[in-house]
Amino acid sequence: MFLETGNSKQGKGGHRQNLSEIVDGLRPSHSKAAKSRTIDFHASAKEKSRYPPNITRNTKYSIISFLPIVLWEQFKFFMNLYFLLVALSQFVPQLKIGYIVTYVAPLCFVLAVTIGKEAVDDLKRYRRDQEANSQLYRMLTPTGFKVIPSSKIRVGDMIVVKKNQNVPADMILLRTTEASGACFIRTDQLDGETDWKLRLAVPSCQALSSDEALLQLNASVYADSPHKDIHSFVGNLTREVDGPGPQTEPLSVDNTLWTNTVVASGNAIGFVIYTGRDTRAVMNTNHPKTKIGQLDSEVNRLSKILCAFTLTLSFAMIAMNGFQGLWYIYLFRFLILFSSIIPISLRVNLDMGKTFYGYQIMHDEEIPGTIVRTSTIPEELGRIEYLLSDKTGTLTKNDMELKKLHMGTMSYSVDTMDEISTHLNTAYSQQSSGFNRAHGTSHAGGSKARRDISSRVRDIVQALAICHNVTPVQEDNGSITYQASSPDEVAIVKWTESVGLTLVFRDISNIHIRNSSGDTFEFEVLQLFPFTSETKRMGIIVRDLATGEITFLEKGADVVMAKIVQYNDWLEEECGNMAREGLRTLVVARKKLSEEMYQEFEAKYHVAKTSISDRTNAMNAVVNQLLEQDLELLGVTGVEDKLQDNVKATLETLRNAGLKIWMLTGDKIETATCIAISSKLVARNQVIHSVAKLKDEQSAQDELEAIKIKRDCCLVIDGESIQLYLDHLREEFIELTVRLPVVVCCRCSPTQKADIARLIKRYTRKRICCIGDGGNDVSMIQQADVGVGIVGKEGKQASLAADFSVNQFSYLSRLLLWHGRNSYKRSAKLSQFVIHRGLIISIMQAVFSAMFYFAPIALYQGMLIVGYTTIYTNAPVFSLVLDHDIRESVALTYPELYRDLTKGRSLSYKTFFSWLLISVYQGGAIMILSILLFENQFVNIVSISFTALVLNELIMVALEINTWHRLMIVSEIATLLIYMVSMVFLPTYFDLTFILTWTFWWKVLVITMISSFPLYVVKKLRRVFAPPSYSKLTG
Repeated sequence: MFLETGNSKQGKGGHRQNLSEIVDGLRPSHSKAAKSRTIDFHASAKEKSRYPPNITRNTKYSIISFLPIVLWEQFKFFMNLYFLLVALSQFVPQLKIGYIVTYVAPLCFVLAVTIGKEAVDDLKRYRRDQEANSQLYRMLTPTGFKVIPSSKIRVGDMIVVKKNQNVPADMILLRTTEASGACFIRTDQLDGETDWKLRLAVPSCQALSSDEALLQLNASVYADSPHKDIHSFVGNLTREVDGPGPQTEPLSVDNTLWTNTVVASGNAIGFVIYTGRDTRAVMNTNHPKTKIGQLDSEVNRLSKILCAFTLTLSFAMIAMNGFQGLWYIYLFRFLILFSSIIPISLRVNLDMGKTFYGYQIMHDEEIPGTIVRTSTIPEELGRIEYLLSDKTGTLTKNDMELKKLHMGTMSYSVDTMDEISTHLNTAYSQQSSGFNRAHGTSHAGGSKARRDISSRVRDIVQALAICHNVTPVQEDNGSITYQASSPDEVAIVKWTESVGLTLVFRDISNIHIRNSSGDTFEFEVLQLFPFTSETKRMGIIVRDLATGEITFLEKGADVVMAKIVQYNDWLEEECGNMAREGLRTLVVARKKLSEEMYQEFEAKYHVAKTSISDRTNAMNAVVNQLLEQDLELLGVTGVEDKLQDNVKATLETLRNAGLKIWMLTGDKIETATCIAISSKLVARNQVIHSVAKLKDEQSAQDELEAIKIKRDCCLVIDGESIQLYLDHLREEFIELTVRLPVVVCCRCSPTQKADIARLIKRYTRKRICCIGDGGNDVSMIQQADVGVGIVGKEGKQASLAADFSVNQFSYLSRLLLWHGRNSYKRSAKLSQFVIHRGLIISIMQAVFSAMFYFAPIALYQGMLIVGYTTIYTNAPVFSLVLDHDIRESVALTYPELYRDLTKGRSLSYKTFFSWLLISVYQGGAIMILSILLFENQFVNIVSISFTALVLNELIMVALEINTWHRLMIVSEIATLLIYMVSMVFLPTYFDLTFILTWTFWWKVLVITMISSFPLYVVKKLRRVFAPPSYSKLTG
């Protein structure tokens, strides 16, 4: 797996005409990198000072930059900037209306909350940095060991890292307390992978008599330039020795200890090569920008319309007054009077709502362990139209079990595995009785054919027990566990144990295996060739210490191994058969080497390993030339990766919800197709159209024409063909594929996954969700509008990089259909109601001013204007976050209801202008009726209209509620009581002798009924003549 980070973002201009620019933007850019370096073991302080200090700094701000950056982040939002200008205008005497605190306090409150939150978060980061920088380590010096903090470590230092201690800088492993020179490290904090990694000390340094002897070496380390790839490193250790010239030892990633890894076995001494910002950990640390949801963008657009409405209303007021007097001053005063049309409380309410939705998701007992890492986009869960999913570990469990073994003329499955144990026992008993080890022949009696079968079974099982990167580790309770970077390898080693051949010991130079009779076979490891995604195979050269035989063993994907093994007529067919059963195939082969052949290889390979330029290709070329020719084919293994729990039902549910699903995997077409069928990703009777190994543009065009005929088909395509389309027919390809219900992309690299996600998002402008479980899914997850990471066997890297972390793929249906629905619906209703609350009071202000000679005089001041949006209406309005339009069981049983959400009808220009008309009607009705009904009590117009306004808002909240919650009832009653009690304590606004009269209350109730009852009638009529899609389901 590769760690993919730092994907750049490009803008989008058009829908189709700029698609070329979009794809061109997918190609990585190259920045100027730091140079490679050669560091002497006795480097001077001046030379060490050339490199960055080893300081951890994860804070977002400094003392100087804190306020400017935080304020900029706030005032780049239109609403906040608008209210800043309104607040500042109150310091101009000609523009002042009412109390300054009325306009300044709300803005200061919003800013104080934001600044406080940012300050607390950054203070926590600062303290974590200080803790990391002050960690103490022992440094080897000519005068002995010296204790220094992590921040004082420099390039060229020799640092001791104890067991279970974090590695403070990027180092070369010189020595370890393990006699073998092997050292295990944990890398979960770097790449998210939970398995232990084996690291090797430099052989010449490990062979020294003591740690202090390192200081006597006249040596230097060459290290390539710093880069992000944690899986590659090119270096050399050169030391002066007695002889004709210096001795050079190659250094690879196996000799490194990267920052933030943890030493898991023994103590280690490392030579520091990179510090601070040059370390792999820092270079791979990216701070993705805060995602802004579609609803936030829609609200921002509506706020600009409200601003235009405010300006229009203000201009209309002075126009109707004939532009008399200082009309431009009056224009600004009206703008300030109507400023509540753009409510500053909107952002506060929405942010509080998002926090509440996140709390509900994380405390949902039906999806335990779910974590909301990005709290700003829960509404996006209700707008998803494309789902891009990884296969292994996401749709499947990454729980491997070897199900089949095929050897050409023989095939074994789960039911016949006991025969393998029998053959194995026969082969080893013959061997111990004096049989020829290589050919399985004997002078004893018995069936020669059976001996041949037994020896062949022994050969492949023994090859599987040796050719791997698995290390047995003894736990504290005495049990043995296996550590490896791939669950495939662990599954195979566990299988060899089950049939009678157990891996009992492994270090860098030896492997010991034991058969069921208790006989131990020891092998010396001469060379190891690890698996990479480029080579798609791994190999090992071992020497049998009993016979001295040298054997090269190799296993890998059939597409590469087929070109390496001797000619046969069954490999391709059997690999295809296994793939159709959903099994992951590995081809196993071997080659016996003479001592001369190995020595020739070792000499050439050493030269390639010490080369500085293009080292990897040079090493691969030597292996290919001298080893990977005419290998003896031993057999093929088929490993099953079990499906996740409830994955079939989940995929069917999401497909019924209208999501177009893409599966992106690195597996071969046959395996991916089988998983797509078995997981019900492909619907029953749905046609599967496969596209593979396209070489030219014409054949690619022909395939597109064929797909157009099968509009409802499932497209299965390999990475090579995808690249051809992106290079030559990208517009036609993406335009066609985004309309298909299911697409399966096979043999995809991590970069291709991210490219596809970015391309779909930019071309369709629809919301996409990407889900995965491994480090190779991180780039794809970060490109999505909503990234979901699964905590799986590959570690937590995808989970940590995602917006939402879940434990199972099946949680996705509840996350989208229930929580996504509620989050979107509630936020849409809340935002429009808060806008309505501001609009209605501004309309009342406009009517009041119009009736009194268009004078820009405030209707409500002081406590009333502040209390209106806080203690008098806030609790009932915010209680809308508890509302839901349908029951949970209905939302999950009828996923088709989700399709309506993606159309964005809950918050649209239509609904916005409906609320605008409601506000105009209600504001006008309350103000006009207050003046008409209380003509003789005009001095009490404020208390009359304000009481009717508060009662109207409480009734409007009640009308908007679909499902009552007890807290909603409490908030309504409590708010009403608080308002009535506050009348006693606000004699400036309320005349108690007047308020306690029957005339006051019946007239206020009449005003309230006239303003709100028509809305109730309209709502009932709409229910009858234009019912929502779920009305029949809810009764």
